[in-house]
Amino acid sequence: MIVVDTHCHAGRNWFEPIELLLYQMSLNGVDKAVLIGHGGSFDNTYLLECRQRFPGRFAVVVVIDTESPDAPAILERWAAAGATGVRLGPTVRFPGADPLAIWRKAAELGLVVSSLGQPAGFASREFAEAVSAFPQMPIIVEHLAGVGIGVEPPYATYKAALAVARYPNTYIKVGGLGEISARPPVLRTKFAFDHVPPLLELAYDAFGPRRMMWGSDYPPVSEREGYRNALHGVMDHPALRDQTDREWIMGQTALNVFCFT
Repeated sequence: MIVVDTHCHAGRNWFEPIELLLYQMSLNGVDKAVLIGHGGSFDNTYLLECRQRFPGRFAVVVVIDTESPDAPAILERWAAAGATGVRLGPTVRFPGADPLAIWRKAAELGLVVSSLGQPAGFASREFAEAVSAFPQMPIIVEHLAGVGIGVEPPYATYKAALAVARYPNTYIKVGGLGEISARPPVLRTKFAFDHVPPLLELAYDAFGPRRMMWGSDYPPVSEREGYRNALHGVMDHPALRDQTDREWIMGQTALNVFCFT
């Protein structure tokens, strides 16, 4: 089974150098990873250098200043440099005459959109408008639609966010269970959480395994359950009903969506 980590960060100005991610990948049998630009850093040079240094290992999703009047042209330059995708919030709009200009440019360039936001944003009319406007462009909902620790049943806003699965060009990222489950006050000998809400199961029912992908959120995951536990917490989750489901969520979906060449 090929394992792809679809959500990692690395950098010079923030987070860790790429060598530490490569160590975690090697230690845990992860074959490829998607490097995601981090907030406030619009220079994606380091991530693209990592892609060039380690051919076939990494795809790059860049971050741009969406308030810049040159944003579409800037995105085109990053795509020419090797970017596979761009990170856009669910309600991001261009300040110029065409509010969807950045989304439109991403679609023209054949890029993937990876979207960071909160459940209300993913459930919004604005997000549905962007998703439906570009039906051929893969649009990925990050971090289980931004739902976090402490969410309570009946999960109404989360379920509303998951309704975007009605558009076949949408996907969802599943992070480590530490993103949705509180750290136990007393740790057991074997990794486990006292309570894991059924958020992964709800995503599975909405999207199905062929539109789900695992992403560790390294290195922030190191402050939660750690890389290995984030990997196995999802890989061994009972919601992944069979080996085929695991293969899709842990790697095959990402291989179909991202370009690693």
